[in-house]
Amino acid sequence: MASEHSVNWIAIDADPRFQELHRRKSRFLWKLMAISVVYYFLLPIGAAYCPRLFRAQVWGPVNFGILFALSEFVVAWIIAYVYCREASLRFDPMAEELARTAARSGGLP
Repeated sequence: MASEHSVNWIAIDADPRFQELHRRKSRFLWKLMAISVVYYFLLPIGAAYCPRLFRAQVWGPVNFGILFALSEFVVAWIIAYVYCREASLRFDPMAEELARTAARSGGLP
C-alpha cells in the first residue's frame, strides 16, 4: 500500500543528477580509501624492510615506529575531516536538491 508521501526510488536512481552524485562520491571515497590503506601498510612494510629506522630512538623510550603507529590516528582524523568538508561543500547540496525535487514530485521524472 503506497502512501501519498512514498518516494519513487526507481526514478531517483535513474535520475542523471543522482548518478552523477553517486559517481563523484564513489570516486572520492575510493581515493580516500587508497590513501588510508597505503598509509596503514607503510607501518608493517617499513618495520620489515627498514627495522633500523623504526627502532631509532626519538625521545626516551619512544622510537620512530611508535610515532609512526600513532600518526595513523592523526591520518585517520585528517581523512575524516577531508571527507566531512567535501561532503558538506559538494555532496550534501546535490543530495538536498534531489530530496527537494523528490518531495515535490513524489519521485523524479
